[in-house]
Amino acid sequence: MPSKRIIACLDVKEARVVKGVRFEGHLDAGDPAECAARYRDDGADEIVVYDIAASPERRTIDYAWLSHIARLLDIPLTVAGGIRTLDHAIACLEHGADKVSINSPALERPGLIGEIARVAGSQCVVVGVDSREAAGEWMTFQYTGAAAATRATPRRMLDWIVEAQERGAGEIVLNCMDQDGVRAGYDLAQLAAARRRLRIPLVASGGAGTAQHFVDVFQRADVSAALAAGAFHSGALRIGDVKRRMRAAGLDVRP
Repeated sequence: MPSKRIIACLDVKEARVVKGVRFEGHLDAGDPAECAARYRDDGADEIVVYDIAASPERRTIDYAWLSHIARLLDIPLTVAGGIRTLDHAIACLEHGADKVSINSPALERPGLIGEIARVAGSQCVVVGVDSREAAGEWMTFQYTGAAAATRATPRRMLDWIVEAQERGAGEIVLNCMDQDGVRAGYDLAQLAAARRRLRIPLVASGGAGTAQHFVDVFQRADVSAALAAGAFHSGALRIGDVKRRMRAAGLDVRP
């Protein structure tokens, strides 16, 4: 069985790492390159960099900035932000990303998932899904990087992740919006329901506040990886401490 992965997430806006609560009220959390290097040294298995304003602003990421971060890392780098075309995705890979993550653009044009997968391989294609409960269903939202632009879609989360898988996604990152930034634990019910629908890796996002939260989400929702941002940025959690707690619980983690 593959080792469980710990992913450090950098939400970037105006060339700074930011962190909010439930996708709102973003505060400065540092320089992206410095944060990426620190988490590399702390033992992160992967770094995810999201340009959270790119899709709402209808632009893509700065490739020179991406190259700078990629040169610092010897662990996988996933990048997201306004990747709307196959050319955008290939440019990200050519500038040092190992994987591209698409969210709102995939909802706008689901065929984009397959276009990238056919050229770059499914292992390079991550679909990010922002979800929260509405009228008794977990529904998918888009343009969540800007509070004023955020909007609900008519897609049920459980339906959309299956469609994304069938279209060629190699991994799903499920961002449970109501848990984001509150550090009360991952949404185990939502993640477990998603896990039962998928054959591909599932990454938990939203809610990490203690090392035990990571143990819980791996043991009770059977996710492949768990992502955190604010708890790492604040220093409340260290990746090494999380991995020690996971090993003590009998989970297989990389050094």
